[in-house]
Amino acid sequence: MDWNNLPGSGKIEDRRGAGGIPGGGVAVGGVGAVIIALIAMFFGIDPSSILGGGDTSPQTSAPSQSQPQTTGTPTDTPGQFVEEILGSTNDVWSKVFQAAGKQYDEPTLVLYSGATRGGCGTADSAVGPFYCPLDSKVYLDTSFFDQMKQELGGGGDFAYAYVIAHEVGHHVQNELGIADQAERAQRSARSEAAANQVSVRLELQADCFAGVWGNRSSQYTKITQTDIQQALRTASAIGDDNLQKQGRGYAVPDSFTHGTASQRTKWFTTGLKTGDPNQCDTFKGAYNSL
Repeated sequence: MDWNNLPGSGKIEDRRGAGGIPGGGVAVGGVGAVIIALIAMFFGIDPSSILGGGDTSPQTSAPSQSQPQTTGTPTDTPGQFVEEILGSTNDVWSKVFQAAGKQYDEPTLVLYSGATRGGCGTADSAVGPFYCPLDSKVYLDTSFFDQMKQELGGGGDFAYAYVIAHEVGHHVQNELGIADQAERAQRSARSEAAANQVSVRLELQADCFAGVWGNRSSQYTKITQTDIQQALRTASAIGDDNLQKQGRGYAVPDSFTHGTASQRTKWFTTGLKTGDPNQCDTFKGAYNSL
């Protein structure tokens, strides 16, 4: 994957080096929530009690005082990579929204190290990347890329880009009002299993949106089959069924909040092959057909 010539630019808040932020509630979500899931399963804790309903249902504790931050172009390679990928997602989704007669308000991506505060409470590096709908920001500790390699067996630039594009997919859902509709559906659900199904639909759509980005940016990224396989391995590795089987030896489908390995690879592939966000309607049809 060539990420050096991507169009667009991303709004970055680089808070690395600002120091850790103790206390506060953790906004749990995003692909990075798998790290907490792995830790929880290792210690025999039900990860659903930690992960809750998914990316777009974080704790809503108000942020405290602001902390030192810089904006603009990061000078290190991981930071530059993140900015390029974010800028590329902005380019793709701005054009998609424009074609539909809508305006796309670009998200900000916060780079941090260790911990930081935001609109959804305290972000901790153990949580991994997540999107906070309350301040329209994606939060990322770039050390997560190392964790992907070491703990999930997923690595490679396109796989890392998939993670970012997935979180931006949640911003797209927020912009379109899908996230609000999903939250209402979860609140009115008659059971935890039914609420979890809404979360799975939301996550799979974000996977599909990540694939749409991959398709529409391919003229610049020059992605190879190897790149695609790396991303698919990552999508598969973070399937709820795989994570639960690794952690406790069996899977409990009613507790799934992000989708199975096959579902995640299916919907990412759908977006990647078609480049059409209209093909990403994971809220249509029966749940068992996803």
